[in-house]
Amino acid sequence: MKTQLLTLTQIRLAIISLALMTSLAVANTAWAAQADAAEHGHAHNEIEKNSQTDSVVDKPISSYKPGSKRSELLSKELNKGINKEPNKELITEPNEQPNKQHSDAIVLTTQQQQLAGIEVVNLSSSTFNLDDVATATLIVDRDRTMTLAPQLDVRVLKRHVVPGQLVKQGQVLLTLGGAAVAQAQADYINAAAEWDRIKRMSQNTVSESQRLEAQVQAELTRANLEALKMTRAQINALVSQPESIGRYQLLAPINGRVQQDIAMLGQVSAGGTPLMQLTDESHLWVQAQLSAHQAEGISRGDKALVKVDGLSIEGTIIGRSHELDLVTRTEQVLVSIDNSKYRLHAGQFAELYLPSALSGGVILPDAALTRGSDGHWQVFIQDADGFEAMEVEVVESQRGMNMVTGIAANSRVVVSGAFLLASELAKAGFDIHNH
Repeated sequence: MKTQLLTLTQIRLAIISLALMTSLAVANTAWAAQADAAEHGHAHNEIEKNSQTDSVVDKPISSYKPGSKRSELLSKELNKGINKEPNKELITEPNEQPNKQHSDAIVLTTQQQQLAGIEVVNLSSSTFNLDDVATATLIVDRDRTMTLAPQLDVRVLKRHVVPGQLVKQGQVLLTLGGAAVAQAQADYINAAAEWDRIKRMSQNTVSESQRLEAQVQAELTRANLEALKMTRAQINALVSQPESIGRYQLLAPINGRVQQDIAMLGQVSAGGTPLMQLTDESHLWVQAQLSAHQAEGISRGDKALVKVDGLSIEGTIIGRSHELDLVTRTEQVLVSIDNSKYRLHAGQFAELYLPSALSGGVILPDAALTRGSDGHWQVFIQDADGFEAMEVEVVESQRGMNMVTGIAANSRVVVSGAFLLASELAKAGFDIHNH
């Protein structure tokens, strides 16, 4: 009986152990299924992500065990893009836009150029000879200069300007008067009144000779006032204002600068004595004395290079005398230059570089040349994009001038302020060889 009870107890324990083992097996199977599902889902997401970006993956993912079927499948899918070309639109540097064009031009506003002292000139197709140089002098442009010299005796009653002052056309310069002035004005008033009276009379009343005489007298007295540098408006006003005779205001006939001012208060100047000279300095002439050899082949309209105190300006030959001076055995040549910035003045000395029939380069001052990052000479050209560096070769240098090659004709070259542009170029890290 006891043996039977023990056996029954053992059977019950075996059944309980079998049940527990079965439960554990089922739990392990469910846990493994959940793990496989989660792992497969993560791998599927990675495959889909990499297939969208088309990126190249060249190393395995460490969260997966090598050798398993799942890891082999994942590696196979991820490595499908290895032989594909990367998407260039997505592979860009930080803050860089695709297809962006880079320019190594330095852009400056007009105000910045003025503050930096940057000056640009247009190179002509002419070439100049460094060995063919003549000393010259700046003089006033005679076509833009007016000497004020009343042709009657005048007294200076009042001054309204000072020497060197810029004046506008019509501005009052001097108040003049005197006995000769009063007499000329009175003669005109009487002659103008007589001519006006005769004009209203019929031809049967006044003879033709009397009519002609009155008209001539009126025009003669008007010419005397015009010789005093009175304007037509001032002359016409005399008839209605006879009380103003004895004085008038000398007005500026052109825009210009007051030069050679010798008028003094109370001074009586004889007729024809210059009181003042006005000069429009926006253009000047360069006067040079050339030997017969230097002047040979020079024609009106040819270009010439003028250097004045470090400034280089291209001018135009406007005339030559074609006659040698008996003492110096030289010929006079005149060159017109633009002085719209009013930096040059009459009386300054200059050097005149004559055009040469020999080709080989253009002439530039030292201030136009700078050294590039590689040590080569460079100049700056202005175009629509801004200022760009261009490498050149210096053929010859004399007296601060250089013959250079490598620049196209009619280029706009910086001849002043190039050092500042070179500094900006160096800071920006541009390379002219990649231009």
